Amino acid sequence: MSSYLQSVSWWCLTPHLLSPLQLVRAAADIGYAAVELLPEEYWALAKEHGLAIASVNGHDSIIDGLNQRANHSRIARELETKIAKAEQWQIANLICFSGSRRELDDAEGIEATAEGLQQAARQAEDAGVTLVLELLNSKVDHPDYHADRTAWAVEVCRQVGSPAVKLLYDIYHMQIMEGDIIRTIEAVHPWIGHYHTAGNPGRADLDDKQELNYRPIFQAIAATGYTGYVGHEFIPREEPIAALQQAFDLAQLD
Repeated sequence: MSSYLQSVSWWCLTPHLLSPLQLVRAAADIGYAAVELLPEEYWALAKEHGLAIASVNGHDSIIDGLNQRANHSRIARELETKIAKAEQWQIANLICFSGSRRELDDAEGIEATAEGLQQAARQAEDAGVTLVLELLNSKVDHPDYHADRTAWAVEVCRQVGSPAVKLLYDIYHMQIMEGDIIRTIEAVHPWIGHYHTAGNPGRADLDDKQELNYRPIFQAIAATGYTGYVGHEFIPREEPIAALQQAFDLAQLD
């Protein structure tokens, strides 16, 4: 049995594959603990079906993010509002973004991103909410994104020095950029606050038609003692509810 909880990402399935009601019913029936990245108007629907909310975005935007100090005052206001809502709705994680590199060197980007997160860290600590800095690939999906390497984001968290600031380790994105997934998880797991999954290439099912061998990856996550959420963020090729069941069973480890 896995030590962690499983969640499913809203945008991958709704509204193009399942209605909001179909998704929450299916997730609850399968045994998912939570949904994530859902619009605020559906938070109550998730709760009504016994599902927690694993994560929502903490601020705008992926491109104009924390590595530019000119964005800090705006992001601080957005995070203040979202942290208060997350505390009210018991949302575990708020996703944060470095922003695009725009020729900024790594040291400057790390320092600025850490400063921006530091402004909200104490409020997040007091609210019991984790700010998770998302790792994204800059090769395929998010050209020029700055937090595209694990070591970069770990250094941000180290500089902030708060238990409320961690990484969102997206396995799909880091497979594209770095590979070596299991060794990385074993090395940096104290800094990881949330996981995302998807098959590579193509961000599809966690099956044998893509290159990641997810069963030992899930075993490695469980071996670290991680008790947070593993969020499935893939777009099914075929029947979506069957795909959600398959991913859940694969990650359940029982």
